[in-house]
Amino acid sequence: MSDMSVVVSNSLFLSAVLFTIGVLGVMIRRHPVIIFMCIELMLNAANLALVAFNDYHYSKAWPALDGQVYAFMVIAIAAAEVAVGLAIIVALFKRRERVDVDEINLLRG
Repeated sequence: MSDMSVVVSNSLFLSAVLFTIGVLGVMIRRHPVIIFMCIELMLNAANLALVAFNDYHYSKAWPALDGQVYAFMVIAIAAAEVAVGLAIIVALFKRRERVDVDEINLLRG
C-alpha cells in the first residue's frame, strides 16, 4: 500500500465517523440548533471525502480541482442553509420562549 492510499483511507474513515456522528445527532437530538450543527458536521464530512479523493487523483501534469470546487459549492450551500435555518429558529423563538422541533408547524400560515 502506498503512502497516498493510506492517507486517503484514513481520511475516508474519519469522514465516515464524522458523518455517522452527524446522522446520529440529527436522529437523536430535538433542539434545532444542535440539529443544524449535526447537519454541518455531515456536510463537512462530505467535504473531507471530496478533498481526499481529489488529492488521490491529483496529477502533477494535469492538476484536477474537481473535489475542491465541489467542496466550495457545498460550503456555499451550507452557509445559505445556516442563514435560513437560524432565521426560522429566531422567528420561532420570538413567538414562543421554547423552541422544539416537534412544534415546527407553528409558522404555518
